[in-house]
Amino acid sequence: MVWAVTSAFVGWRASRWSLDRVGRTGPVTQLRGWEDRGRFWQRTTRVRRWKDRLPEAGEIFGGISKKALPGRSTEALEGFRAETIRAERVHWLVMASWPLHLLWCRTPVAAGMLVFAVGFNAPFILVQRSNRGRIDGLRSVRLADLDGTAAPTHASRDKRGHC
Repeated sequence: MVWAVTSAFVGWRASRWSLDRVGRTGPVTQLRGWEDRGRFWQRTTRVRRWKDRLPEAGEIFGGISKKALPGRSTEALEGFRAETIRAERVHWLVMASWPLHLLWCRTPVAAGMLVFAVGFNAPFILVQRSNRGRIDGLRSVRLADLDGTAAPTHASRDKRGHC
């Protein structure tokens, strides 16, 4: 019950964070070089194969669903990217609430709660990091195109000339 209440409260609170706040990564949510723009998660966990099986609660408190891109415009990508940061922060915060269980649970039960916290939240975090890495790759191609520093390639453009 505490997990459900904590998750709902954190999700509700996060839905009120400004786009400016969630539009930037922080020390925990920033992708690391070894993640290779999210490709590491695809190679090691095959995240694209199972991510659609996870429940999506982004719209419950007024956010957007992260099941699919809301559009291909730069603005849509930026909004989706911000939502991945918001969702990742929510799952980190829910996982970090684990010590609350120490108040009433014996050590073995609390250890089980820690396993649950990581096991439940980690897949959602991996999906957000993988998606954000892919979006960041698209953003860098678009910025290079705008700057005129990149020549169009088949890998970076679709049939209509879009990234």
